[in-house]
Amino acid sequence: MLCKIFLFLLLLSSVTAQSQVQGKYYSIYKVTDGDTFVIQDRTSNKFKIRLTGIDAPESRNVGTRKQIQVFGDEAKTHLQNYLHNKSVRLVFDVQKKDRYGRTLAYVYLENGTFLNDYLLRKGYARMATFPPNVKFVEVFRKSEEKAQRKKLGLWKHY
Repeated sequence: MLCKIFLFLLLLSSVTAQSQVQGKYYSIYKVTDGDTFVIQDRTSNKFKIRLTGIDAPESRNVGTRKQIQVFGDEAKTHLQNYLHNKSVRLVFDVQKKDRYGRTLAYVYLENGTFLNDYLLRKGYARMATFPPNVKFVEVFRKSEEKAQRKKLGLWKHY
């Protein structure tokens, strides 16, 4: 019985944290990579956000599983500059967390820019959609193809 109560409370806190994030605008606390950043709410709670459906080149070594990649620094720097003094709103797909505990989100700026797609269109990321999070797979595919054809961003190197 105690285990069930604990699981219920854990689930409730997760749902509460997610409902606090979606639909509101949040300031950027820091950018950690070309597809990952930390937001901060008004009470200084921080959430690590991983952009759903895209993958930017790595800008740093992470153990032995991820190494710095070509165009990684450029992708991170661009995202830092692009998000400077901006607020973002999060929208979720089926899964709200990845295996590392990061919040998975489609991100919109206050001016309506769809950040995930913007980074694909400009060549700062590749498409990386994984079921069941495939809401924008066709939009992302078209944006990536255009960036490839135009040799934008990371596609200059391929």
